[in-house]
Amino acid sequence: MDDWVDTALTADVAAAAAAVQVAAVTEAGRQADALLGEPPVPGSVEWHAEEGTDVPVRRERAWQLLQLRIGLGAGMDPLPVLIGLRRHGSTWEEIARAAGITRQTAHERWAGRVAAVLERP
Repeated sequence: MDDWVDTALTADVAAAAAAVQVAAVTEAGRQADALLGEPPVPGSVEWHAEEGTDVPVRRERAWQLLQLRIGLGAGMDPLPVLIGLRRHGSTWEEIARAAGITRQTAHERWAGRVAAVLERP
């Protein structure tokens, strides 16, 4: 067999696959920033104006919902984003709207996997 083909068929690709996943998540975040707008720089006037308000929490939840939509559109595993959304108080109804499915379908599809991570000791 050709050496290149043999390498292509036998090389350990775990590290390369992990690097691609990290790059995809990073790019999804960059695209969410582009769509939503980047948050204020810590220490800036805008940042101080938001202190003590719910604006940063709402922005983070919207950013994560965009991450979910982008990731689903790109065929990525939504579990990491779903865990963040649930930790930040998103409901299954909100998650379902972002995914374009019913609340019941979202819950049936993902609740078990999310709970398995969130309920670990």
